[in-house]
Amino acid sequence: MSTIETTPPQPAGNGVQAPARLEIDRLFEALVKFQGSDLHLKVGQPPIIRVKGSLQPLKAARIDDDQMRRLCLPMLDERRLKILEAEGGCDFAHVATVDGVRWRFRVNLLTQQGSLGLVARRVNNSIPDFEGLHLPPAIERLCQYDQGLILLAGVTGSGKSTTIAAMLNYINRNHRKHILTLEDPIEFVFTEDKCLINQREIGQDVKDFAIGMKHAVREDPDIILVGEMRDEETFMTAIHAAETGHLVFGTIHAASASTTIGRILDLFSEEMHGALRSAIANNMKGIVGQKLIRSEGPKAKELGLSRVPVVEIMFFDVMVRKMILEGNDSGLPDHIKKSHRDGMQDFTMSLKSLIDQDLVERKDALEIAPNREALMMALKGIGVA
Repeated sequence: MSTIETTPPQPAGNGVQAPARLEIDRLFEALVKFQGSDLHLKVGQPPIIRVKGSLQPLKAARIDDDQMRRLCLPMLDERRLKILEAEGGCDFAHVATVDGVRWRFRVNLLTQQGSLGLVARRVNNSIPDFEGLHLPPAIERLCQYDQGLILLAGVTGSGKSTTIAAMLNYINRNHRKHILTLEDPIEFVFTEDKCLINQREIGQDVKDFAIGMKHAVREDPDIILVGEMRDEETFMTAIHAAETGHLVFGTIHAASASTTIGRILDLFSEEMHGALRSAIANNMKGIVGQKLIRSEGPKAKELGLSRVPVVEIMFFDVMVRKMILEGNDSGLPDHIKKSHRDGMQDFTMSLKSLIDQDLVERKDALEIAPNREALMMALKGIGVA
């Protein structure tokens, strides 16, 4: 890994009282100036940032335990400090000013091998539209539903939050509705256009997710963002909200749209799977699977792109519902592939489109393709009839 030069942070005293500008803000400033996406701090290593998908150390001294505590602890209020001590980690949003511009960062503090560590994600100040993110046009269709559940699937750092923000902002620009978000922490801060938007942060605005959702049904929302589907309670609450006439958005850690069904079922005991399949088939409107790929070449440089999303879309048509009810999840990928005229697409189709638009290099696409042979055939013009 090559190193990036930056001014080393200066000590900020004993960290008892946070100054107006924190010591760690120098590192956030470096992250912004080098157009990085993530900041990693680990005891025994120099600060590391992710630029265009690759980790690169800053040209600075290795961080020791004392400095790590000076860097991280002044960001915490009393409540978050208690969470860190009780749970060994905590999530929150941090704001730092760089050249007069306020930037938001999604921060996770963690402990590993007895030492404190940090991973922070830079959140864009503006919410890009579908075209700016190079998302397929069919994404717009998912924003037109009045009720149901829509999930964004992908690993950490695949751009799920950005895509959901773009979808909610599309609704904000085009419809008069009430959007309510329950987030931990709040990432994108929306500017109201046609919509009324309330954003509640777990732990700060409401004690926990369960209480937030109990309040939500009394707050007349049309659209609810519930954040990550990480447990049984979250998913059941989201399904109930969809059943009672709301359009619900959420994210889930899954490799693809088709494997998301199994990922949901894994949250529950086997005896509940039959009822869950019925609830999913009747309430889900669509699943978007997403991953990020390097965007290189003349057009990418012209547009200022470093990475673009590779997107799989599965709408819940009659056949998808039938397959889920019958437990035929293995048939979903083939159905997605055959339903491209209805707006569905798999990762192979998405990669081919990005190559055709000169946004992605062929070698990079083949490297991450779930089915390398299928992509090579598609590039030769051999595809689904």
